[in-house]
Amino acid sequence: MHYKLDILAEKGYVVLGDYDGKPIPSTEWESLEYMDWKSGGDTNFAPLASATGAMECRGFWDSGKADKFGVWTSNAAIAPGLIHYVEEIGGNYGRVRVIKLSPSDEPTALRQLHRDDNNRLNPDGTGWVVRSWLELDDTPGQSVFILREDKDDPATETRIRLHPGIQVVIDTERLWHVVWHPGPRPRYALITSWESDALIDNWIREHAASRRQLLEAVS
Repeated sequence: MHYKLDILAEKGYVVLGDYDGKPIPSTEWESLEYMDWKSGGDTNFAPLASATGAMECRGFWDSGKADKFGVWTSNAAIAPGLIHYVEEIGGNYGRVRVIKLSPSDEPTALRQLHRDDNNRLNPDGTGWVVRSWLELDDTPGQSVFILREDKDDPATETRIRLHPGIQVVIDTERLWHVVWHPGPRPRYALITSWESDALIDNWIREHAASRRQLLEAVS
């Protein structure tokens, strides 16, 4: 029904090599306008691209469109490095947001396991929408991305240790997911919705993680 990426077929996610482009100053994400929007814990989101360019976190379907063809918000002028990161990839992006996640304990994080509704109103025959994460700032080696095929079955779980600069692409409509962030300070990451196509497939394959980085993923 939709074009999907073969590289995500087996596991539903892929860890890329660390971001090695021009450093993005922390003042960019620290200066953004954040909205109180809860998803996967005690979160706030700074919209960089929304369905209409408005400062909102609502799903694109509320504007009658799929999670594609995002429009930059007023936050974009504050974060040229983050915008360059997205535009340099060159794909069809939808929601682009920075998440600010407050610390929690592991049981609290696990209660927030969820799947995303990425493909509502997505026309048949077009690319399946997936999401990428660029970790901006956290406590290195402590935050963990928890992924499960079955929400209630830990045997289906994969854990990816996070650090600033790590890049991950996930089919978040397939996998239950949450980040456990023990703190002590908030964690920031850039989340981008992408339409699956040959360009995004090439970007993923060109930036596929080295064996050392892949070994950071523990089951």
